Amino acid sequence: MTINETQDEIIEEFALFDDWADKYEYIIDLGKKLKGLPEEQKTEDNIIKGCQSRVWLNAKLENGKLIFEADSEAVIVKGLVNMLIRVLSAHTPQEIAQADLYFIDRIGMSQHLAQTRSNGLASMVKQMKNYAIAYQLKA
Repeated sequence: MTINETQDEIIEEFALFDDWADKYEYIIDLGKKLKGLPEEQKTEDNIIKGCQSRVWLNAKLENGKLIFEADSEAVIVKGLVNMLIRVLSAHTPQEIAQADLYFIDRIGMSQHLAQTRSNGLASMVKQMKNYAIAYQLKA
């Protein structure tokens, strides 16, 4: 599935909910489903700067595809990062670096997140794209 196909799928899922209380509940459910990271990967190097809650992100290249793993102390943040992983993980660094993540605006996330969460979400996207660029440069 392409990055855009996954984004479209998420947009369709969010369209099923009538109000933001239900959408937040869905994000929280996604957070509860995030596998998380082993304690040894919750290092200072893996912390995303700019997030209100602590968020750890790890990336590794497998068969030319970038695989992301993440964890957070806050369940709603875990849900947000889970969506980003779903969209971006298992794609090439080039695809990730060039991705236009339109689903964030289309599901209304930009308007409904508190400013600090919105800044944190932007920091997560930036870090994932930075990993992609770094792996492109290594190739």
